[in-house]
Amino acid sequence: MILLQAQKVAREFSGDYIFKNLSLEIQTGDRTALVGPNGAGKSTLLKILAGINAPDEGQVTTPKDMTMGYLAQDTGLDSDKTIYEEMLTVFAPLQKMEQQMHDLETQMANDAHNTALLKQYDNLQHRFAEQNGYGYQAEIRGVLHGFQFPEAVQSKPINTLSGGEKSRLALAKLLLEKRDLLILDEPTNHLDIETLTWLENYLSGYPGALLVVSHDRYFLDHVVRDVYEIHSDRLDHYKGNYSKFLEEKQKHLELEWKAYEKQQAEIKKMQDFVDKNIVRASTTKQAQSRRKQLEKLDRIQKPTNDDQTIHFHFEAETKSGNDVLRVKNAAIGYEPDKIMAEPVNLSVDRRHVHAIIGTNGVGKSTLLRSIIGQIPLIKGEIQLGTGVSIGYYDQEQRNLHPSKTVLDEIWDEHPTMPEKDVRTILGSFLFTGDDVAKVVAQLSGGEKARLLLTKLALEHDNFLIMDEPTNHLDIDSKEVLQQALENFNGTVLFVSHDRYFINRLATEITEITPEGSALYLGNYDYYLEKKAEIEAMKAEDNPTTPTDTSGNTQAQTAYKESKTEQRARRKLEREVATLETQIDDLTAQSQDIQTQMAAPEIATSYSKMQALQEQLDAIEQKLAPLEEAWTEKSMLLEDGGQD
Repeated sequence: MILLQAQKVAREFSGDYIFKNLSLEIQTGDRTALVGPNGAGKSTLLKILAGINAPDEGQVTTPKDMTMGYLAQDTGLDSDKTIYEEMLTVFAPLQKMEQQMHDLETQMANDAHNTALLKQYDNLQHRFAEQNGYGYQAEIRGVLHGFQFPEAVQSKPINTLSGGEKSRLALAKLLLEKRDLLILDEPTNHLDIETLTWLENYLSGYPGALLVVSHDRYFLDHVVRDVYEIHSDRLDHYKGNYSKFLEEKQKHLELEWKAYEKQQAEIKKMQDFVDKNIVRASTTKQAQSRRKQLEKLDRIQKPTNDDQTIHFHFEAETKSGNDVLRVKNAAIGYEPDKIMAEPVNLSVDRRHVHAIIGTNGVGKSTLLRSIIGQIPLIKGEIQLGTGVSIGYYDQEQRNLHPSKTVLDEIWDEHPTMPEKDVRTILGSFLFTGDDVAKVVAQLSGGEKARLLLTKLALEHDNFLIMDEPTNHLDIDSKEVLQQALENFNGTVLFVSHDRYFINRLATEITEITPEGSALYLGNYDYYLEKKAEIEAMKAEDNPTTPTDTSGNTQAQTAYKESKTEQRARRKLEREVATLETQIDDLTAQSQDIQTQMAAPEIATSYSKMQALQEQLDAIEQKLAPLEEAWTEKSMLLEDGGQD
């Protein structure tokens, strides 16, 4: 069943199109991602699809009885109720039904033989059980626990919570409502690794359809089953998760180039034929026919990549000693009576990439700020190695000056650098033209992140300490940052919730919990394997203690779904009397296929484009020898027809 259909949707701003001619379809049970670079209009499109805003052109249709839930980016739940009371409002109909059952029970106690009351109670009880009336409170507690709200805090008023906690509650309530379609804009913001793993596991069994925007590649690989990529004039649709999308996109681009280049060769060949044969009496008819075909030919557009991507690298000017950092028996926190984690031990060696993970609020960012000297440790000691110079990336972006322009933010720290060079460097981070005159306070989170990376790249330190460096970056920019750190000739210590980023970069991982720290000598996949082993050993040692490893198992096993692509090849077999007839027939078929390949609905489908390309290749193989024979016989005719 089609739950949502968008047809040729467009959005204008000040006379210019943000996007136009966008079409997509969401069906029952779909798990769909909308992807594209920052600024492409993903959030704007989601608001149109959710009915928040109307499109300037086109239409969005949904069934009348379809229920939809929409979560805007960084939206928080606003309520005077407690956490648990607010979640209970989702089940108000069940609570009303429950009260009706209690009222009937009271009446039946006074009139035990009233068959009408008994029948009414039985019907009500059946409906109550069918709608999970006996389990909804456990369901609330389960979802709240998954979002890191244990029973001890469920009585807290929502208006006393932080912005991140309110965002998590907004998503929790939306999941409990069980809408037919959920439209989620960056639902993974403010979630730590443990919560992300739980959410992925929960969504795998969610009964409704999902349309999601996220920059978390690991999340997309585990949750979605098809991907729409947004462009200014179309949506390209791919089957599979995000990794499959990247693979198919590359194949699609190669196929587009092949089709374009083949048509260009065909156009040149036809034009050469026309130029050579138009003045010959014996061949002018064929030349005129080819010229008409050339004029009517629908041209395949030259493939382009309209995605802008930052490009940069980190390079250390000096080399540090082998022992870069040692943290010994540290207690993390701001006050002695409010310790977040203890004891924490950390060893970072030169040329290693060390990741720190842990739940929100355990003190990861606080530890980094202690290492750079902003916050003293409550206990323990920090030792920096010989020749270590630190470059720090602050997720709160506090080391930017709100009143400065982008240009001055860089130039003031490098006053001897020519303005042209400053502009060139900023351009590599996508600050071009008038962008460099923007005031920092007016920048988006993504723009500030790129400006911080610009500053960091210019400092040439040999020890990069980075707090959530992938926040605010789109997936393409994350890939560039990952490559820059992979090629860095220094040392990296970073905190991140981005599991794909951790998996690709980390040479070791330190997990911080309130009870201290644990070291894992590998990447994120290795960390998951070791955690699973530990859980299994605990289960063996305590067979009566239930162990929930579903989240870990889900996170370890990459989401795999493959669908065999259907390939069609139509054999063109026609018996004709003369070579001219055969050539004309095959040429017409070739042009028809190229016309189809130029159509937007074909150009955005890899499988259809592939099938058409295979047909075109088969025609070219037949056409070449026929044209060679026809040219030979035409020349003989012009010479008098003698062999």
